[in-house]
Amino acid sequence: MVFAVSDPPVRPAAPDDEPVQPWQYDRSRAPVAVKVLVAGGFGVGKTTFVSSVSEITPLRTEAVMTQASLPTDDLSATPDKGTTTVAMDFGRVTLDDDLVLYVYGTPGQERFWFMWDDLVRGAIGGIVLADTRRLRDCFPALDYFESCGLPYAVAVNHFEGSHAYEPQDVREALTIPAHVPVEIMDARRRETVVASLLTLVGHALDATPA
Repeated sequence: MVFAVSDPPVRPAAPDDEPVQPWQYDRSRAPVAVKVLVAGGFGVGKTTFVSSVSEITPLRTEAVMTQASLPTDDLSATPDKGTTTVAMDFGRVTLDDDLVLYVYGTPGQERFWFMWDDLVRGAIGGIVLADTRRLRDCFPALDYFESCGLPYAVAVNHFEGSHAYEPQDVREALTIPAHVPVEIMDARRRETVVASLLTLVGHALDATPA
């Protein structure tokens, strides 16, 4: 018995007012999706950073702070803070027609650092968010990215009432290598957050072997 093999039927193109069907989608034109992390100390502005830039409703895993955390969580710089991230923040931002970033904010307290090993998988780079009033709080994130070989940039979140420092001053205070970008930004302002992410992506591409 012989079976005739015919060409698959040609599907007509969908009218402009109809949604594109899966079989019409050109996968070669799909944007590249990459993952980046935002790390730093407790209360440094990671949740604000992700929320400011996300084009979707950001995922937050915040819990109300209780009296039990007072001995370990320093609220001297952020006395009005009433919640804290216990797992991660997540947002998405389209930087160009062919580039989408998935942004993950890490928890800041030491008791949640075990989450970092899961969040870092698949990331192309990380941003270390720093507060000049307590620069020592970003050392764990710096050490972590250095130890796992992940390209990173430092973004100084300038809080109202804090002294304004030049990037070179921050670089020297943290002994950051010359090739690592350092930027001054405001996590509440989307344009400065986008600029920080663009800097990170460019640095990560430069650090990736051809």
